[in-house]
Amino acid sequence: MKLSDVRAHLEIGQSTAHRLLAMLVYRGFAVQDPATRSYHPGPTFAEIGRAAGQSLDLMRVVRPVLTLLAQECGETVHLGKLVRTDVHYLDVIESASTLRVTGRVGQTRPAHATSIGKAMLATATDQQIRKLYPGGELAAQTSRTVTNLDALLAELAGARARGHGRNRGETEPGVCSVGIALVHPVRGLVGGLSVAAPEARWSAAIEKKHVAALRVAADQVIAAMT
Repeated sequence: MKLSDVRAHLEIGQSTAHRLLAMLVYRGFAVQDPATRSYHPGPTFAEIGRAAGQSLDLMRVVRPVLTLLAQECGETVHLGKLVRTDVHYLDVIESASTLRVTGRVGQTRPAHATSIGKAMLATATDQQIRKLYPGGELAAQTSRTVTNLDALLAELAGARARGHGRNRGETEPGVCSVGIALVHPVRGLVGGLSVAAPEARWSAAIEKKHVAALRVAADQVIAAMT
């Protein structure tokens, strides 16, 4: 499209149309042909397409494993992906219990407040984490949420030592969960799995059981991807 096409289609002035197109070019959503001065789709669209394709591939591999995990644990299980400092939830199987944690597919949550997010963040170094949170302050989701970077780094050190992340009412009051990162030997971090339940059904023994099931599930996913 040419500048005049954009201006006519959006019914805006030329300077406004030019500013919009300039920003699209800057962000990679458009490129301008130097000869014709017309605009075409930019490389960012290809990146989005690749990311979407990778997520779909991951979901196809994980779905059977997620089903078995849900059956074994009897609680809500999620597949998620780390997008900078947020968890984007890709798939879920909800618990059959009347009192259960509801699914979050298509939603995002701050990684520092979730077990699956902490598990995935823990695969990075402290230096990398500090770059992700340059301000050092973290948004509170509940009264239990970690709200400063030093406390988060301590949490992540614990997650690395244990091999899984924990959440005790940090995202939503009354909800507990454990999460584990999915790390491929070649592709690196590809996502994470979590088991979430009402706090009333949580205990140290139950957490241990869920963590064991998560580790088996993670191994199955990675094996299916190789």
